[in-house]
Amino acid sequence: MTDTDALYAVSPLDGRYGSRTAPLSPYASEAALMRARVRVEVEYLIALADLEATPLELDDAARDDLRGLYRHFAEEDARLIKTLEVSGHGEFEATNHDVKAVEYFIRHELPDDSDASAWIHFGLTSEDVNNLAYRLLVRDAVDEVLLPALYEVRDALAEMAREYRDLPMLARTHGQPATPTTFGKEMAVYAARLGRATGQIREATDGLRGKLGGASGTYAAHVAAYPDVDWPAFAREFVTELGLEFEPLTTQVNPCDDLAALFDAFRSANQVLLDLDLDVWLYVSDRYLGQEAVEGETGSSTMPHKVNPIDFENSEGNLSKANSDLEFLADYVTTSRLQRDLSDSTVKRNIGAAFAHCLIGYSKAADGLAKVVPNEHVVCEELESTPEIIGEAVQTILRREGQDDAYERVKELTRGQEVTLEDFRELFDDLEVDDRTREQLLALTPSDYVGVGPELVDELEKSG
Repeated sequence: MTDTDALYAVSPLDGRYGSRTAPLSPYASEAALMRARVRVEVEYLIALADLEATPLELDDAARDDLRGLYRHFAEEDARLIKTLEVSGHGEFEATNHDVKAVEYFIRHELPDDSDASAWIHFGLTSEDVNNLAYRLLVRDAVDEVLLPALYEVRDALAEMAREYRDLPMLARTHGQPATPTTFGKEMAVYAARLGRATGQIREATDGLRGKLGGASGTYAAHVAAYPDVDWPAFAREFVTELGLEFEPLTTQVNPCDDLAALFDAFRSANQVLLDLDLDVWLYVSDRYLGQEAVEGETGSSTMPHKVNPIDFENSEGNLSKANSDLEFLADYVTTSRLQRDLSDSTVKRNIGAAFAHCLIGYSKAADGLAKVVPNEHVVCEELESTPEIIGEAVQTILRREGQDDAYERVKELTRGQEVTLEDFRELFDDLEVDDRTREQLLALTPSDYVGVGPELVDELEKSG
C-alpha cells in the first residue's frame, strides 16, 4: 500500500498504523487465506494419491509442481482466485464462493494431461478447508509475529528489573504511601506475569485442533465412495501432518473451543500490559520516570514544554480494543445453529484485525519502555520525605517484643499526621525495650525498609 493509499484506508490498521501491522499481512490478509486454502487442498490431493483405494497417481514432479502453487504463491495468483470468484475466468464461470474459486484455481493450474481435476476437494466441505487454513495462519501469526513482539516487551521489563533491582521507591496502596519497594522488583512483577501469559499463549497455540469430517462430520461422502477406507484414521494423519491436533467429533464446523482458548490467552497477556501501561503512565505523571524527548516531536499543539507518555496511551487504547474484539471472537466462534450456519464466516475474517490491535499495543509498549528511565533523585526524595511508612516495621518489631498495644501507639503517632524520623525517635525513647531492640528501631529508614525486594528480582532467572 502506498502512502496515498494509506490516507484513504477505511481502517487505521491499514492506514495510520500500516507500517506496524505489515508483519501480519502474510498471515491475516485475504491473499494469505487464499494461499493457506491452496495449501490444504494441494496436500489433501497428494494424501488421496497415497491411498491404495484411489486410482489417483502423482509422481514426484507432479507433487513438486502442486506444492509450488502455495510455496510460490504470488499476487497474480491471488488476483486470479478473486477473478474466478467474482467474474469467472476462461471456462470457469463466477463461483461467488471463495473456496470453490480456490478449487478452480488449482484446476486451472494443472497440466492439460493431468487426471487430478476430479479429485480436488474430493468429499470435502468448505469448512474442512477453512478450519485448517485459518489455524495454520493463526499458528504462524502467533509464532512469527505476536509472541516475538511480546517477548520483546517481557525482555525489556526483565532488563529494567535487573538494572534497578536496588532502587528503593515509595509504594502506594489505595493511592496512598505504603511500605517501600524497589523499582526493579515492580518491573520484575510485570516481567513474570507476562512470562506466564506468553506460556499460556504458547500452550493454546500448540493445542489448535483441525477437522476433516465432511458436510456434517460423519465422513458420509468419503464412505459412500470408498467404504473400506478408515477415513477417520486418514483424517487424523492428515491433520496432524499439518502440525495441528486432530478434532474427531464435530458438526460441519470445527467447534472452535481451541481458538476461544487462544483468544482468552491473548486477553490475559493484554491485561498484564494494560496494567503496566496505566502504572507507567502514573509513574511518568509523578515524575518517577523521565522520558526521552524525541527531536522534532510535538507534545502539545499549545504547550511547547510537554513530553507526553503517548506510547503507553496508544498501547492502552489498542490493547483495550483488541480485548473487546477477542472477547467477541471467543464468544461468537464457539456457537453455530445446529450443524452449521454461515455467520461465523465473516466474523473469522476479523481475527487478523484483533491481532493487529494486539501488535500495535505490544510495539507501542516496547517503544515507550525504551524511552523511560527512573528519575532517581525524585524517587529517593519522595521516599525520604515520607517517614511514616516505617510505622509498619515499628509496630511489627514491638509486637515481637510482646507489646500488644504496639499497633495503636504507632497509629496514634502517624495516622493522618505529618511526622518526622525525630518524632519516631522520641517514641522509641519512651519505649520499655532492651538496647538491642532500641538500636534496631533507631536504625530504621524509609530507603532501607525494602525487605528482600532486590533479591526477588532473581526469581526471574529461576523461572526462565
